[in-house]
Amino acid sequence: MTITRREFMVRSGLVAAALGTGTSLSTGTSYAAADTITLAVAARSPGGINPQQTGLTGGDNWAINQVFNTLVEAPDGRWASKPEDFQPSLAVSWESSADAKTWTYKLRKGVAFHKGYGEMTSDDVVFTFNRQLDPKTVTANKVFYTNIASVEALDPLTVRFTLKRPDPLFNGSAVATLSASIVSRKAFEEKGDKFNMDGIGTGPYQVDSITASGGTKLKAFPEHFAGPPATPNLLITYIADTTARTLAFASGQVDMIEGVRAPGWLNTMKQRSAKTIFDATAPGSLNTLHVNLTRPPLNDLRVRQALRYAIDNAQIANAFNGIATPMVGVIAPQFAGSVKMEDLPPELQYKPDPEKAKALLAEAGHPQGVTIPCYVSQREDYASIMLMIQEQLRACNINLDLKIIDHATFHSDNHLDKNSLALWSSSYPPIGTSILASQLASDAEVKADGTGQGNYSHYGVAIPGIDALLDKAQDEPDFNKRTALIQEAEKQVLKDLPLFGIITLSYVIARNPRLDIGYKVEAGPAYWSLSKAKLTA
Repeated sequence: MTITRREFMVRSGLVAAALGTGTSLSTGTSYAAADTITLAVAARSPGGINPQQTGLTGGDNWAINQVFNTLVEAPDGRWASKPEDFQPSLAVSWESSADAKTWTYKLRKGVAFHKGYGEMTSDDVVFTFNRQLDPKTVTANKVFYTNIASVEALDPLTVRFTLKRPDPLFNGSAVATLSASIVSRKAFEEKGDKFNMDGIGTGPYQVDSITASGGTKLKAFPEHFAGPPATPNLLITYIADTTARTLAFASGQVDMIEGVRAPGWLNTMKQRSAKTIFDATAPGSLNTLHVNLTRPPLNDLRVRQALRYAIDNAQIANAFNGIATPMVGVIAPQFAGSVKMEDLPPELQYKPDPEKAKALLAEAGHPQGVTIPCYVSQREDYASIMLMIQEQLRACNINLDLKIIDHATFHSDNHLDKNSLALWSSSYPPIGTSILASQLASDAEVKADGTGQGNYSHYGVAIPGIDALLDKAQDEPDFNKRTALIQEAEKQVLKDLPLFGIITLSYVIARNPRLDIGYKVEAGPAYWSLSKAKLTA
C-alpha cells in the first residue's frame, strides 16, 4: 500500500487530535486479562518467529526474544560492552584462548526445548551456527558470523568455536546476537518452512499461535531453566495505525505500545498523563541513509556530496524533543570507534551548506537539479525523518520522488534492491566492526534475488570500499588499536559517502504503570525480556 505525503501528515495529526480530546492515558478501565501482558507494535502483521529468517520486523524480534535463548546474554536493560559484562544463559561458562581465536562453551545441563522436542545439546548449537556459516543457506545477519572458521561439538555439553581472526568481544559480535538464538535441530528439520511460524526454542515463552488477525500468542513454558515467567500469557498485537495503537493504550486494552518516534508524540503523551512510564534505550536505533551506487546520478561522488551538504542532521534531531542525537559517521556517537566532528578535517565535516550543494550539482552537470525516486516505510520514525530530508533537499534543487509504503513491503523491497535511497533503522551492540560490516562490507551486498544482506549501497562492489580496513581491524586483538582502525574506516566512508549517518533515535515503549517489568531499561536493542514482567493491579 502506498500513501501520499499529505495522507501521512493527516494521519499523524490525528494522534494529537485524539490525545487532545480529553482521553485519559492512565485510568483506562477495559484492561486486558490479568494473566496476559499485551504489547502492541507498529507493524501490520507478524512476519515469523524463526530467528534466522530474513525480512523480519521489530515486532517479530520482540516475540523471538521471548521464545529463544542465546548461549550468553547481556544484563537486562543494558548493553554488554566489555567481555566481563556477559552473563550465562544456555552456556554456564566459557573461556577464550590467549589469542582470542578459540572459544569454548560449557552448556547448561537439562535445558528442554518447547513442546516435547527434547533436551538441548551441543548438536543443536552446531546446527544453528552451521546454518549461518553455510553460504548456500539464506539466513539473517550472515555477515555477523563470517569470522567463524568452524564450530564443533566436543561432547554433548561442550562446544568449541575456532575463529579466523582474534575477537575479544566474540560474545557480543556473534554469540549473543538475536539471529544466533539456538533452535531445535529436530524441530527445524521436521517442520521445514513451517518452523517460521511455529518456532521451537528454549525461552520462557513458547508459541501458542501466530495469525495475521490474532497476532502472536505466547504462553509460559513451565520447564524453562530459569523458572517459568512471572505472567502466564503474552500477546503481541500488530497495530500499524498510530491513532489506533495509541487509543488502544489509552483505553487500557493493551499494557505496552511501541512509541511513536515522531516529533511531538512523546511530549503530548507526557502532558496527558504523568503516570505513564516510558522505557527508552540509548542510543536506540541508528538511522542511516544508504545511497545506491548503481543508480545514476548517485554513482557520482559530487552528487552524493551535494546530498550530504543539503542534509542538516542537527535540525532533524532537534525535532524529536530530546530522544535523538545527530550522527557524524556510521557508528553511534556514544560507541567506541565513532568519529567526532572536531576531529575531522573541514572537508569531511559536511556542515549544512545549501549553496555548496547547488554548486556541486552544477559541477556534476545538473545545474537545474536532480530528481531521485525512492520509497520509505509509513512507520512514523522512518516517514518523519525522510520527509524532513525531502524538505531539506528540495531547498537545494534535489527532488525526492518519495513514496510512503507499508512497513513490511518496505523491508522486503529493500531486500530485493529496489530502492535508490534506503533509510535504515536498527539497533546495534557497541561493536564498531559489526555496525560497519553489516551495512558496508562487500559480503553484505544486497541482491536483486533476495539472497543478499544489508549493504543497500553496493559499497565495496560498485566502488572500492572498506573491506581491507575491516579485515585489519578484525585481525587486531588490542582494543585501542582496533578502535583506531574503525575510526579510519569511518573517515573513508565520509570520503566516499555510500551511506550517511542521520540520527540515533531512542526506542520508546509506553507502559501502563500497573505493569512492572522487573528492571530499568537504559540501553540495549529495540526489544527486551518480559519474563520478569507482572501486572500489579
